[in-house]
Amino acid sequence: MKIFLSHNEGIHNKDPAPHWLSQGISRVWTWKPCFIHPIIFLAMGDTESIIPAYDGEQHVIVAAQHIVKALAARKNLSNEMRKILADLDTHLSTMTKLTESEARWTSEVEDLLRCAQKKIINWQSNKSMIWDSGPQGVAEYLQEVDEVRRLTESLGSLLSSTSGKEKELLDLAHSVLQMAMARLEEELIHILARNHLSFEQICGTPAYSGVDEELAVSTEDDSVEEKSPRVSSGTESEESIVDLVRPDVISDIKSIARIMFASSYSQEFCEAFVSFWKDALDEFLVILGVDKLSIEDVMNMEWGRLYRRIRRWCRASKVIIRFFLASQKRLFDQVLGELGSPSLVCFIEASKVSMLRLLNFGEAVAIGPHLPERLSCFIDMYEVLASLLQDIDALFNEGDGCFIRNEFHELVTKLGNSVRATFAEFGNRVASDTSVTPFPKGGIHPLTKYVMNYINLLAEHGPTLNLLLERYGEDSDPVADADIFCPMADHLRSVTSMLETNLDRKSNLYRDGSLKHFFMMNNIHYMVQKVNDSELRGYYGDEWIRRHTGKFQQHATNYERATWSSVLALLRFDGKKGKAEVRCIKGFTVAFEEVYKYQTGWFVNDPRLREDLQISISQNVIHAYRTFIGLSTSINDKYIKYTTTELENYILDLFEGFPRSLR
Repeated sequence: MKIFLSHNEGIHNKDPAPHWLSQGISRVWTWKPCFIHPIIFLAMGDTESIIPAYDGEQHVIVAAQHIVKALAARKNLSNEMRKILADLDTHLSTMTKLTESEARWTSEVEDLLRCAQKKIINWQSNKSMIWDSGPQGVAEYLQEVDEVRRLTESLGSLLSSTSGKEKELLDLAHSVLQMAMARLEEELIHILARNHLSFEQICGTPAYSGVDEELAVSTEDDSVEEKSPRVSSGTESEESIVDLVRPDVISDIKSIARIMFASSYSQEFCEAFVSFWKDALDEFLVILGVDKLSIEDVMNMEWGRLYRRIRRWCRASKVIIRFFLASQKRLFDQVLGELGSPSLVCFIEASKVSMLRLLNFGEAVAIGPHLPERLSCFIDMYEVLASLLQDIDALFNEGDGCFIRNEFHELVTKLGNSVRATFAEFGNRVASDTSVTPFPKGGIHPLTKYVMNYINLLAEHGPTLNLLLERYGEDSDPVADADIFCPMADHLRSVTSMLETNLDRKSNLYRDGSLKHFFMMNNIHYMVQKVNDSELRGYYGDEWIRRHTGKFQQHATNYERATWSSVLALLRFDGKKGKAEVRCIKGFTVAFEEVYKYQTGWFVNDPRLREDLQISISQNVIHAYRTFIGLSTSINDKYIKYTTTELENYILDLFEGFPRSLR
């Protein structure tokens, strides 16, 4: 008789198998640390046994026991053989007890699973939310889910086959657990939706106490603006962080995260959590007026509309990066920080799309045409991002976030290059502006107003421009105040020098020499006034102001000489008598009327300059007129058309910009 025992599945046996081979009985035994199903092939000759009917593994074990007992009953066995058969019978008895214990355990697991399944299914059909049922209902549900999770782990660790009762229970456990995880996702979204702060609520938090301007919120495409906090550069601080959800629900969110992570559903939790905050961030951007625009949309946008969108982009960048993302990162750390790296990965995933939208708009503006009217916007965008770089570095300093951080640093560089290129283009425009006709009335040319108002606005960005602009080198102003020299000051003085040169060319368009000086007087005086009454004074210095004050005063003197010298020459007495005196007074009257006719139409915008000029003219004219009449012996009242008082009043009509006639 030969007996072959192959233990390839079945009950775990910690004891080493006895090694035996004697008296015609050979045994091959493979031991594994798992439950073992013995398969026995018998060749017994004339020996017969009656084995009762059993099912499955128990049937095999009982059959083996009958065989062992039959063999042990033979009389011709040696003592050694009888000992071996006794040991085998003991092993088979132990296997029988373990199999019975396994059956009881399997039955208990099934009962627990069916009970948990029933409770979880009841919640699936319940329209109310678990977290609205109160703490006891939440605790009971989480306990049931955790029970299913532990049973799933136990079944998975014990089962090595792909069939049988254990496999059936494992499939059931996975199904119940999956149902519970899907419900927990719904509960998570429900908690977030009910307890997250809206944009208006965030604007009412202490973090917004420094808001520096109120901006109307409108649904019109070109008028959507928002509250913007006044912020200073630097990394995030507690003062700039708000609670995005009510603090009392953080523990609820964390409990869902823990059970889903423990159940190997971490990806599903992260996807739901990230999706909610990704949508919330997208909604905030829309409220702040940052829509989804392609580079082509931005490049083809009309300037007025683009200007408004740039303003919104600047404000939105501050709000989103310094307030919303800093607050969101803290929330992700609170919920996922104990679970390791998912916190940072999920935060980056939730913010990536919106950050790329901000980046794409900035890129589109930076690569657009470097038109002078865009310089202020380029500077604003540069200053906003430069002030946020430390915050961006703190938010995106690891993993995939490094890509976002690097892109923002690169955008700052591109905007700085755009500032320099646009400022250079502005200087070229000033130098190359041409005119073919003289500017009427000798007033302040539009180019002068444009340039001086433009650079006056740039003075607000002095520190930024000092960092970005380079010196013109040999073109710098050699007489500028050395103690106020800076790159921006050098550039600004160079621009006004180009303006003066251009104005001198434009003055040559006048045929009347006096009007040429009048025009230059007006425009240089306007330049001096703009510098003297603004922050530009600090960049141009007192020496520049003195020098250019002397320039417009010299042009005023030259105007008076060109206009009134020939008129007053008619009143030169030189001992004239009789008809010569009459001819002089008549000639003066006609000349005065001509000047009055034309120069009442000339215009001096500044009242103080106009008054000074009128006083100077009046002093010279009235003094000469009174002296001539006083010395004359041949002129009576019929030849005197205007009294000195009337002349004084007529002189006050000059330079008002409205031509008049005395005839």
